[in-house]
Amino acid sequence: MRHRLRQARLDEAELLTALCVRSKAHWGYDAAFMRRCRESLRVRPSAIRAGRVLVLVDTEDRPRGVAQIEIEGVSADLALLFVDPPAMGQGVGRALLQEALALAAAAGSNRLTILADPNAAGFYEAMGARYRGQAPSDAIPGRNLPLYEVPLPAGLRAA
Repeated sequence: MRHRLRQARLDEAELLTALCVRSKAHWGYDAAFMRRCRESLRVRPSAIRAGRVLVLVDTEDRPRGVAQIEIEGVSADLALLFVDPPAMGQGVGRALLQEALALAAAAGSNRLTILADPNAAGFYEAMGARYRGQAPSDAIPGRNLPLYEVPLPAGLRAA
């Protein structure tokens, strides 16, 4: 698959949100669960304006995956990373995570934290993320999720 990475555009917020919802639903979650987590899957225009939303597109400029980071001091958080189900297994997630790490490092972060869906835990481990324990879901009260961290080498960070 040929693809390219770019910053998301403001007019893509709803399209990218729909991609996140499709990707999450791919794992067989029921309709009630999906309604409860819908807000946490939203790609916000403010994040796009801040330059924190990446999109991987195919040769026809159709989004195949999206990632968003949030910066808090010297720590960054992977707020979203979703791949359109037909594009799963084609390197989309890998490319997005690598670019998200580079974006976090360029912003001066020394680590990227990832609150992962249990279905994505193996992916993050394969990408070198270190398991740090369980943490509360930001969408479903009472649900705990695997928490990962990727340290960012000093050589990658902005001076």
